[in-house]
Amino acid sequence: MPTLGVNIDHVATIRQARQTVEPDPIAAAVLAELAGAEGITVHLREDRRHMQDRDVRLLRETVRTHLNLEMAATDEMVKIALAIKPDYVTLVPERREEVTTEGGLDIAGPIDRMTKVVDKLQSAGIPVSLFIDADEIQIQAAAKSKAKFIELHTGQYAEAKNEDDRATQLHLLKLGCEIATSLNLRINAGHGLTYWNVYPVGQLPGMEELNIGHTIISRAVLVGLERAVREMKLAIAGELQRSAL
Repeated sequence: MPTLGVNIDHVATIRQARQTVEPDPIAAAVLAELAGAEGITVHLREDRRHMQDRDVRLLRETVRTHLNLEMAATDEMVKIALAIKPDYVTLVPERREEVTTEGGLDIAGPIDRMTKVVDKLQSAGIPVSLFIDADEIQIQAAAKSKAKFIELHTGQYAEAKNEDDRATQLHLLKLGCEIATSLNLRINAGHGLTYWNVYPVGQLPGMEELNIGHTIISRAVLVGLERAVREMKLAIAGELQRSAL
């Protein structure tokens, strides 16, 4: 069964809405870990719309599981990662006007630059994961870059309008896992996963970690973060009953 990485970005989103000091994502990370999260994920965006530099520094000091820093492959972010030294970095695409990440990163196009970024981080002891679509060309490019991990973008699966479309997208993710495994890439997944669609993704071959944020924070507003995290772990294990929510 894959582990759960809880993305706490939207705790900071609530805080930044009022430009105040609460809720504190540092406290949220502590509660998530106490509830059984095996990792904490944060995205430090270039526009600092939610997570701030201070948050990442304090999380590096307080997270007891592992800290996954999502970031764009820019010189500024690489410098921050090298200074903070998260347990691993996930390189993601980023557009300032987007509400959330809209798709996988293109590795195959700028392969030379991406390889240099991966090498710079991994030479400093920071394993790199690449957030990509389950596309053979991108997976092969990820292997060529020498990144340790890929994180498969599950957005199309999560947004499927019917069961046939969902089954098709799940099959594509399965094929992506098989290709990645053949290339000795370790596999994570995330984006749009909820309590009701996560279980099949967790059953994909080679899946190590699921990074999930929005649905957990949304549930936490109603029932508290610790319960929301525990329920997600049950969902990943296929043990959550719909009547429980």
